[in-house]
Amino acid sequence: MKVIVIGCNHAGTWAAKTLKATDPNCQVVTYDRNDNISFLACGIALWVGGVVKDPKGLFYASPEGLKSEGIEVYMGHEVTKIDWANKKMTVKELKTGKEFEDNYDKLILATGSWPVTPPIEGLKQEGTTYGLKKGIFFSKLYQQGQDIIDEIAKPEVKRVMVVGAGYIGVELIEAFKNHGKEVILMEAMPRVMANYFDKEITDEAEKRIKDAGIELHLGETVKKFEGDDRVKKVVTDKGSYDVDMVVMSVGFRPNSELYKDYLETLPNGAIVVDTTMKSSKDENVYAIGDCSTVYSRASEKQEYIALATNAVRMGIVAANNALGRHVEYCGTQGSNAICVFGYNMASTGWSEETAKKKGLKVKSNFFRDAERPEFMPTYEDVLVKIVYEEGTGRMLGAQIASKHNHAEAIHAFSLAIQKGMTVQEFALSDFFFLPHYNKPLSWMTMVAYTAK
Repeated sequence: MKVIVIGCNHAGTWAAKTLKATDPNCQVVTYDRNDNISFLACGIALWVGGVVKDPKGLFYASPEGLKSEGIEVYMGHEVTKIDWANKKMTVKELKTGKEFEDNYDKLILATGSWPVTPPIEGLKQEGTTYGLKKGIFFSKLYQQGQDIIDEIAKPEVKRVMVVGAGYIGVELIEAFKNHGKEVILMEAMPRVMANYFDKEITDEAEKRIKDAGIELHLGETVKKFEGDDRVKKVVTDKGSYDVDMVVMSVGFRPNSELYKDYLETLPNGAIVVDTTMKSSKDENVYAIGDCSTVYSRASEKQEYIALATNAVRMGIVAANNALGRHVEYCGTQGSNAICVFGYNMASTGWSEETAKKKGLKVKSNFFRDAERPEFMPTYEDVLVKIVYEEGTGRMLGAQIASKHNHAEAIHAFSLAIQKGMTVQEFALSDFFFLPHYNKPLSWMTMVAYTAK
């Protein structure tokens, strides 16, 4: 059995490792265009902000490590064409331009994603590393993180704009503020992190962003980047802003060039798979990570939810199934968390706004309570919101926010969604009580107990 894995970051790394650990006799080959693997892009803001001093800690695997496990690793190699019918592919060594062919019994696609490049005038520039005007950056790869760090170290870079107020954008503004920069956050949607949290929660985040001295612009769309040798000004539908540096953070799209004309995909290019990670069109092809769909327990269908946690589990599942072991993916809720200037937020499943956009009939309940009894010397408020299906009461989503860190409580809500629990069942769940930590009926159960 020979299995080729194309792309070797989170999903591909875990697929390759699992293949070899499960069946030592399996020939495992990986191809990747990059020169490193397993970089935790979620740590870029921490690195940029100086919290993480040594970026080596943001890698948990290496090409050398995979080779030591008996995996054939080809870095700096791009698969340019696949002959699906004959299970062959053309590979180019990027350094030399040399091409050769390879063949497989099973193929695992882990081609990942790339930052969205909107059709904005002045954004693109020929001859630069990533095709962007000088002074404009993406934040995904290790090399891009290093480029950002090198740029903000320049004394002439005083005013920085981040375009996109998703997780990455919000994390980066704090990192730039730590460097004493003037920071602008530009977002076309009316709220920050609007895909993950509803207004009751984002209002609190926006207050802290403004209090930190960030110039926040919501509901404003970038129309043009100006500057001859490098970006100097950003023009929007509401004004213009002088800048020394811009980071684009408006989302990701699957790298679909290799397979878009053959496999079934969503409109954004994500490969449609089943719960074994097998593609819907070719039984010998599996897809994992940011280039594929994943089963959502909230909507009960395949969705595009690009997270490293999903990618790792998808890699493990695909490897087992490629070897003939039937392993079902248990589904995902898309659980995530973020710290916004000391304010801790977490979410799982769908927000109310997102659920409605997906056509689900939902109800919700928002609850604010002290984290522990008010007779205790100190306590902080916790904001919590749940989203559930109208009629059945099936839980579809939850959001948490507090000055103190209660983010890990989102795991309980995530598991409730995964197991199909109703609001009524969750309200009567067995959670411990001790005044040091919570109330007899804690905020976790009260948000369900008071739901109508």
